[in-house]
Amino acid sequence: MSRTGTTVEIRDLIYLSQEGAPPQRLDVHRPAADRPAGPSVLLWHGIGPDEKDVLAPLARAIASHGLPVLVPDWRSDAPDGGRSHLMASLRYVRDHAVEFGGDGERVVLAGWSAGAGAAMGLALRPAATEGVRVIAAVGVAGRYDLPARSTGTAPLADLDSAEADADAGAVPVTLVHGTADSVLSSSHSRDFGAALRTKGWPVTSRELASDHAGVIMTEYDPARGLCVPSTSEHVLRAGRETAAAIVSAARTA
Repeated sequence: MSRTGTTVEIRDLIYLSQEGAPPQRLDVHRPAADRPAGPSVLLWHGIGPDEKDVLAPLARAIASHGLPVLVPDWRSDAPDGGRSHLMASLRYVRDHAVEFGGDGERVVLAGWSAGAGAAMGLALRPAATEGVRVIAAVGVAGRYDLPARSTGTAPLADLDSAEADADAGAVPVTLVHGTADSVLSSSHSRDFGAALRTKGWPVTSRELASDHAGVIMTEYDPARGLCVPSTSEHVLRAGRETAAAIVSAARTA
């Protein structure tokens, strides 16, 4: 356990152990001060296998607002594309959030890049959450016309199903995207948001002056082949806006 300013970090808790495979681990970022239990945030990284560390700056920013954030590793190169890891992490939040000052019955599901598609897949198919109550979903710099790693079907395609029709129980959706994103164009979030609104879905959209990495307080390091924490003020500003969007989704759901 380590303390960073107003937050506490607990690293490498095992959330899934399978015979013949390495255990899957997650980190918890929580407020340092005790607070009444509020919604818990489950935050999924992108397509790079086991890259929970990439989301640490964003998770700390969210936790500084008083919400516990659980960030699991998951492997897109697993035989099922990572679905078993994603779903196991969702169940872990339900079963263990109270240990970290959260509410396992009120889960905000958020994801970046491929993790955004996974989050939206479950938002549109609530029966697939295996009984976990997702109260809001946040997609950060995502693409929604490809099969979601959580469901195997594209969120845009799921909008045509009866299950995805908006009703009183629809999961509120927040979409965040950088206008300078050259990896996944911000048009993906615009198009998805428009399609959701056509169906009567509750949607909040935020466009940031940032690129694909900057929306999570990082910058891409080509030498290492991954995103690393940034100290640039414009990057930190964009990441704080993303954190604020996730916090707002949790508090208004």
